[in-house]
Amino acid sequence: MSGPMFEGSITALITPFENGRVDEAAFQKFVQWQIDQGTEAVVPCGTTGESPTLSHEEQHRVTELCVEVAKGQVPVIAGTGSNSTAEAVSLTRHAKQAGADAALVVTPYYNKPTQEGLYQHYKAIHDAAEIPIVIYNIPGRSIVDMSVQTMARLAALPNIVGVKDATADLTRPARTRAAIDADFTQLSGEDATIVPFLAQGGHGCISVTANVAPRHCADLHDAWRRRDFDTVARINDRLMPLHEALFVESSPGPIKYAASQLGLCQNRLRLPMVCVTAETENKVRDAMTHAGLIN
Repeated sequence: MSGPMFEGSITALITPFENGRVDEAAFQKFVQWQIDQGTEAVVPCGTTGESPTLSHEEQHRVTELCVEVAKGQVPVIAGTGSNSTAEAVSLTRHAKQAGADAALVVTPYYNKPTQEGLYQHYKAIHDAAEIPIVIYNIPGRSIVDMSVQTMARLAALPNIVGVKDATADLTRPARTRAAIDADFTQLSGEDATIVPFLAQGGHGCISVTANVAPRHCADLHDAWRRRDFDTVARINDRLMPLHEALFVESSPGPIKYAASQLGLCQNRLRLPMVCVTAETENKVRDAMTHAGLIN
């Protein structure tokens, strides 16, 4: 591999709902808007897309809808993870069939596999579906934390191409690069850490904030590649209150509200996720104003 497979501003897409069902038209319009705003890849059916409450049929459909719009414009990295290896294999095979460019596979949650269990889980998915796989390491939601050593073992498999790192451990990208190589794609899963993450050897961010500020996020990464650090700092300062406000309550509650303020979707979530409180709404609106997204 000559360089990372993915880099820059990548959006962890929301899933719009209407009357309890996926709003397909709104979703496809939203995907095209993201691309028009400079987003460099899109991720349907992740945590932000409320994948835990999508049926398998809905998850298949959302991935297909995303590929219909994005294919040939930007890569699609479809969320296909599960704490059941067989289920993750099935979802990953579908993503391949649907035309996704890669799969984002979260570390198994709730059942707390060992490091060997993690290795065998990802190897089984790798062996069953010939598609590039990005490991999604998020201990805060999954309980387990994949070690750098386990990730290095997996990186020896040809289709394990990178990691979405949501550990907020800013030594991790440098240690991962030392253990694997500079071509192994490292994407931050924490918007607020993106600048130091890039400085430690990261390549981009799978972003929640980019749902409502895609141009700002894309401009930050473009400025980083040009080594225009004054612009990086200016955009980072503008976005930092928004990064923080979008996690005052469990995501995707705040980002769904923020997107509704821009007319991108209705403020609708599926239980057990609920709409945010009035206090959080105020914080999100203030942060959006600070970022220049609303008046």
